[in-house]
Amino acid sequence: MTQETIKRNLLQIQEEIAPYRPNIIAVTKYFDQNAIIDAYKAGLRDFAESRVIEAFEKINGLPLEIKENSKFHFIGHLQTNKVKKAVETFDYIHSVDSLRLAEKISEEAGKIGKKQKVLIQVNNAEEEQKFGLSKKELNQVFGEIIKLDNLEVVGVMNMAPLGAEDDELKKLFSEIFEIRNNLEKEFNCNLKEISMGMSQDYKIAAREGSTMLRIGRKLFEK
Repeated sequence: MTQETIKRNLLQIQEEIAPYRPNIIAVTKYFDQNAIIDAYKAGLRDFAESRVIEAFEKINGLPLEIKENSKFHFIGHLQTNKVKKAVETFDYIHSVDSLRLAEKISEEAGKIGKKQKVLIQVNNAEEEQKFGLSKKELNQVFGEIIKLDNLEVVGVMNMAPLGAEDDELKKLFSEIFEIRNNLEKEFNCNLKEISMGMSQDYKIAAREGSTMLRIGRKLFEK
């Protein structure tokens, strides 16, 4: 894997989603600092990790220019005992999946004078093995989450089932788009971001309104 490889892959992805222009977030959780540096040189400015402690060490070891000019996103399941470190490390936390977690993030952000940008994870496929709020739970707790002092709720996030057919993906992604729109109307808030779509389904996600594509393998493969 080289800077040229990443640049070539990035250009291909950008061409495929050209009419929609979502932000491409490079998922670097399986890669080292050199991969982030190469991706940065190839033009990427958003990087996602899913393990707090590993990410903290990786990000802090990056050159200052990259740290200062990039955004770092947490996309994994966040345990409450890792919240403090996550708030210190990440610009965005995509995977807020309970009121309790949101409260803890707000509490830790308050301690360092930060307003933490978060997205609410919605499990609209209702997969038992996946984290995220069901549609019913979302309606019950969203009003409480957006009142928390040190959070800026910027959008919603979804992880589609692995191996889902295109028709099912289209249905699930379009539903997330509708859920976002309904929340904005009901709670009079601005949810700019929809984080959905990964290496295997980003084209469908882009068509259905994603603003943040989380892409790893497709960017870094030779």
